[in-house]
Amino acid sequence: MNKTYLPPVNSLAKSWYIIDAADQRLGRIATEVATILTGKNKPTYTPHMDTGDFVIIINAEKVAVTGKKRTQKLYRRHSGRPGGMKEETFAKLQARLPERIIEQAIKGMLPKNSLGKRLFTKLKVYAGTEHPHAAQQPEQLTINTIPGGNN
Repeated sequence: MNKTYLPPVNSLAKSWYIIDAADQRLGRIATEVATILTGKNKPTYTPHMDTGDFVIIINAEKVAVTGKKRTQKLYRRHSGRPGGMKEETFAKLQARLPERIIEQAIKGMLPKNSLGKRLFTKLKVYAGTEHPHAAQQPEQLTINTIPGGNN
């Protein structure tokens, strides 16, 4: 008889991690952070539960992309009204709201349900090096990716 695995309550403690996105590739950061948010990096991972940790990303304005994505990648949003489609290139959105680029990349890798919405609230993205989460004592997390890109 199959039973649903439920991790022990004492293993559900949440940790805080801080990641510096300066000169890191966007997709590599997004996949690592999505893994941490969902808890897939833990042995107690359960698909239907929130077993992940909190992640703080700093220096979002310095994230790198490769190829021609800086000028050709488009971000679209719609106001809900007729003719309300707005398009913006990566470079323009990075100049205006650099946090939104990382947030959208990670949100697309999370589940498309109420659990995904709850996991997304554990992501904190900041454009500069300052963040208000010093009291949580975040642990520095380095992502071993290929740095750089065509800036």
